[in-house]
Amino acid sequence: MQQNERYRQYLHEIRQCFAELAITPNRSTVLKMTDDQELMTAIQAGNARAYESVVKRHLKSISHYAFRMLGNTKDTEDITQETFLRLWTHADTWRSEKASVSTWLHRITHNLCIDYLRKDKSAITSEYLDEHEGHESPAEQPDKEERLIYLREALAQLPERQRSAIVLNHYHGFSNREIAQIMDISVDALESILARARRGLKAELLTTIKNGSS
Repeated sequence: MQQNERYRQYLHEIRQCFAELAITPNRSTVLKMTDDQELMTAIQAGNARAYESVVKRHLKSISHYAFRMLGNTKDTEDITQETFLRLWTHADTWRSEKASVSTWLHRITHNLCIDYLRKDKSAITSEYLDEHEGHESPAEQPDKEERLIYLREALAQLPERQRSAIVLNHYHGFSNREIAQIMDISVDALESILARARRGLKAELLTTIKNGSS
């Protein structure tokens, strides 16, 4: 009961920190465990501090991935919280020989996003977030914002699986093997999806830019 209460309290903290997303773990409250196996074994035994360590380590990446798939903050919160709920309730299904914790968590998020998007085709909204930007000078800001708008609109038009493959590859830097694990497909199938996604994204960008300048 006490462990479940700590879990619920930590879920509340997840909601509170969405406003900033860039989270730095408090090293005084995080277990000194760095190995996936150690942390997951501890979570499987009901160790809430190990759970807290894993959430803090992966929250930013998971929430940003969900946002790029869904395009709005509310659904991103829901999917992210469900992902970390499953970290707590399904920890015993993780296998170190099959995937890293990061790959495993992104696979959970991928499946949740795909299921959600198939149920609600209108989920994508005009919200946008890109933590990799912000290095341009003020004079370059208008051009940057316009490029981001075009990219956001083009990305939203891709089929869900193509969008996921592009986001995991371009924004999160996963290898093809890791993305194939996340999406539960072969590497050859992933490479085919990525090729179609890049062609589709290029076509959508050209159309968006043309319509925007007309």
